[in-house]
Amino acid sequence: DIGDIVRGKDLYLGDNRKDREQKQKLQENLKKIFQQIHSDVTTDGKNVALQARYKEDPDNNYSKLREDWWYANRSTVWEAITCEVKSGSQYFRQTCGDDNKSLSHASHKCRCTKSSGGKAIKEGDNVSIVPTYFDYVPQYLR
Repeated sequence: DIGDIVRGKDLYLGDNRKDREQKQKLQENLKKIFQQIHSDVTTDGKNVALQARYKEDPDNNYSKLREDWWYANRSTVWEAITCEVKSGSQYFRQTCGDDNKSLSHASHKCRCTKSSGGKAIKEGDNVSIVPTYFDYVPQYLR
């Protein structure tokens, strides 16, 4: 899934050499991007806390920075993925209904509504919270 790819924890290696090469190229590009972000947030003398947090990275993979970036931006990524989903489209599959006996379609572009307990980031925002907690479930169990 996207979160695992961004964080560099994707277990899927690909079915063939071409898939593996593409995945390796993607990870190299992500590493360059996070290297630039790392440079931007740690070069300013005012960011002592960030310098300490991201100082040690034995694999030069920017793992802590990737985790923090994903945590801060996952809802924005989800919103970007689902922003153009039209009503009645087949982007989302049917899931268990509220009564656990029937199937229902994902609604509201698969975003949590205020009535379901979702909270906006700031007052007046639309609620666009990612409706799953798959980030915290090991990949092999999904």
